Amino acid sequence: MTFESLVAEFLDREYELSPVRASQLGLTEFDGRLDDLSADAFRARDRDAASWLDRFDAMDGAELTPDEQIDRDLVRSVLRGRLIMADWEDWRRDPATYTNTSLDGVFTLFLHRLRPEAELVEAAVSRMREIPRVLSEGAANLDPAMAHPLILRRGAAAARGGARYLRELLATDVAAGPGRDRLSSAGSDSAIAMDAWAAHLERMAGEATGTWQLGEDRYTRLLREKEQLDVDARGLRERGRAEYDRLAAEMAEVARRARGTDDWASLLEEAARDHPLTEDAMRDGYAHWTARARAFLAETGLVTLPPDERCLVEPSPVFRRPTLGVASYSAPPAFSDSWTGHFFVPFAPDGTPDAEIQQRLEANSWGDIPTTSVHEAYPGHHWHLVMRKRNPSPVRRVFGTPYFNEGWALYAERVMRERGFFTDPVQELFHLRATLFRAARIVVDTSIHLGEMTYEEAVDFMRTKAGLPEPTAKAEVGRYCAWPTQASAYLTGCLEILRIRRDWLDAHGFVGVAPAHVPVAAIREFHDTLTGSGSLPLGLAERVMTGAPRV
Repeated sequence: MTFESLVAEFLDREYELSPVRASQLGLTEFDGRLDDLSADAFRARDRDAASWLDRFDAMDGAELTPDEQIDRDLVRSVLRGRLIMADWEDWRRDPATYTNTSLDGVFTLFLHRLRPEAELVEAAVSRMREIPRVLSEGAANLDPAMAHPLILRRGAAAARGGARYLRELLATDVAAGPGRDRLSSAGSDSAIAMDAWAAHLERMAGEATGTWQLGEDRYTRLLREKEQLDVDARGLRERGRAEYDRLAAEMAEVARRARGTDDWASLLEEAARDHPLTEDAMRDGYAHWTARARAFLAETGLVTLPPDERCLVEPSPVFRRPTLGVASYSAPPAFSDSWTGHFFVPFAPDGTPDAEIQQRLEANSWGDIPTTSVHEAYPGHHWHLVMRKRNPSPVRRVFGTPYFNEGWALYAERVMRERGFFTDPVQELFHLRATLFRAARIVVDTSIHLGEMTYEEAVDFMRTKAGLPEPTAKAEVGRYCAWPTQASAYLTGCLEILRIRRDWLDAHGFVGVAPAHVPVAAIREFHDTLTGSGSLPLGLAERVMTGAPRV
């Protein structure tokens, strides 16, 4: 069997097992189905992962092109990650497995609108008819002896937001008429199932005794075998602590330059009071700075801007607000003609008191908005993921890692500062605090999953060391508990990209030259080549940039 045919067989199986994921990739023939999330299906996926890994391991690297070697090793890293997590059985712990499949399966259809409206309605109605089945599978699978009350209550809040989306908001995505009526009817029925699911999760939370602690061995194995990093969990925590201290010192230096004081924390606290007064004003501020960041790239030539791409700035989806307190991004489907991405700004969940909304807006101050716009849009997630979409390899358009995606977006903030985008020292301070925040994330994420920091201690750490308002700190730590290793991806990936960049510049004749002084054409070549390679584990990304073969 050729490598190309093995990849095609593997991806076909992936799409068949995960039709919602296939639909998100732009494969519209899967639009009418939700995933099979029964216990038997999860166990079959684990068996599949072991079998597929054997088959890809058996491919003779000497017979593959350099690009095929990268593709093979990307698939192997994905499969190893699945096998490392197999005995953790997250599908017995986290209700998001079922809620997200149900809601994303419908929401994505209307987000990207890859088909005529009548066909989207038909697909959405078909999927909503399957929501009770998916949630029933979740009720059968979740185990109160394995699930933690925090994760279950977090899931219940998301389910309540999802019920409102299905019942009240979904039908407004289409024009008035029979299609809207069908969506409204199906949405009302599926919302009943979602409400019942939320109530079930609340009841289970009252008796749950499980844990979110991934453990040191799994955490380290994911870093080394999946992410291909030369560090273990404790070593990563020390890296986070060291970067926190380094960044705090750099921030003191910038604060002295800006206001004649080392007290950067007080300076930022004062600056945070200058924030949008409403969520709509916040969204407008993000739209303004997203446009400015794109214009800066066009003027400087720091990257190549693909034709037809655009990034819309919108409120976060209602059903995601209870579990995500920060900005996020959704890329254009990999196998579609769309080049439009969606930058979601963090609106508060329904029913949030006005005082808490103002606290949340303070975390999105006018000084902070520029660096977040860079991170999410230009040249952060949006620009990177439209560049990745241009890669001819289907494997690289399907699979990626947050250690590259988030590492790149944080690096994007760094390079925009190097090139003069942030003109106010206060903006520089907010950028540096965003990086320091990622260092704090490493410390907290590793510590809670090693079992050496409680939830309450983690919230206090993020509040006092990262300067987050308490509601945002709670949302953040809840996310770390439910999504182990992801929070460490940002700064870890950024530091690896900086190291790869230094090696690449040295190899191209810029030994000892500060990156800010390297001709922009060379920096653009580095950026375009790295991001165009996909969202690879950093060890594979380094091989792409150095051209080093590995068979």
